[in-house]
Amino acid sequence: MTSPLFDSPGPRARRRIRTVTVVAVLAGLVLVALAVRQFAINGELAAARWAPYGSWPMWRYLLGGLGGTALAAVLAVALAMLAGLVLAFARVSRHLALRAPARVYVEAIRVVPLLLLIYFAMFALPRYGLDLPLLWKLVLPIAVSRSAQFAEIFRSGFRSLESGQGEAAAALGMRPHQAMRYVIFPQAIRRVVPALISQTAGVVKDTSLGIVVSYAELLESGKVLAGYNRLLIQTYLVIALLYFAINYALSRLARAIDARQRLAGPGSVSSPPPARRGRGRSRSAAATSDAGPRPDRVKA
Repeated sequence: MTSPLFDSPGPRARRRIRTVTVVAVLAGLVLVALAVRQFAINGELAAARWAPYGSWPMWRYLLGGLGGTALAAVLAVALAMLAGLVLAFARVSRHLALRAPARVYVEAIRVVPLLLLIYFAMFALPRYGLDLPLLWKLVLPIAVSRSAQFAEIFRSGFRSLESGQGEAAAALGMRPHQAMRYVIFPQAIRRVVPALISQTAGVVKDTSLGIVVSYAELLESGKVLAGYNRLLIQTYLVIALLYFAINYALSRLARAIDARQRLAGPGSVSSPPPARRGRGRSRSAAATSDAGPRPDRVKA
């Protein structure tokens, strides 16, 4: 199954990717070894400096920050997906009045740094009487920034479908919006699920910018905790492991879904119903003509 976002690499490209990956992993292991050695020399690996993280109060505080991260990520993903879906529909519309503004928005937002959007929510909006709560000063900029990426993912899913899908829907008498709703949209969404999950992992990392607005997410909680217990390195290493565990789980989930779709093949996206013959087929055609188009009869 070909990805809707990019072409699959060939044999030579895969060999280069494997070579670069091995070199990068080895270089990373060397850097980690040097860092661990330096920590040991300075006594940062002593058991006494890690003992506080074996107590429940420490973890309860960090888990509270993790809950703030989860809340911000869920809200940002929901808003970004909704906005991205609307933008994607506009991008594939036949009307220039919808396509042009959506394209300008996507191209403009994709090049604007997220931190700049956060500063806009912090300093510009209050001057016009719109002082948002701390949570929304983080969520809205992330949603605006990521909506452009989600829009491109959805649009790529729409464009990845064969032209025969729309033609089959039109042959059944469906209007363009009916074909999009019943035929194209369900298949496109299923194809881009791995990319949506990967983008969600990026949103989780974006929530770390809550430290700029002093929102109590995981990194901000770690900052406060490190200022209290003076265990700077230990605290941020624990937080880094938490971020790694979350994003690694999301990445593995996306890869598992993508691998399952590749094994199933493109024909598994939508299974056509068995054809009827004889009198049963005539009755089915008559029922379709009387009751209007039936999306479950569109051949995938």
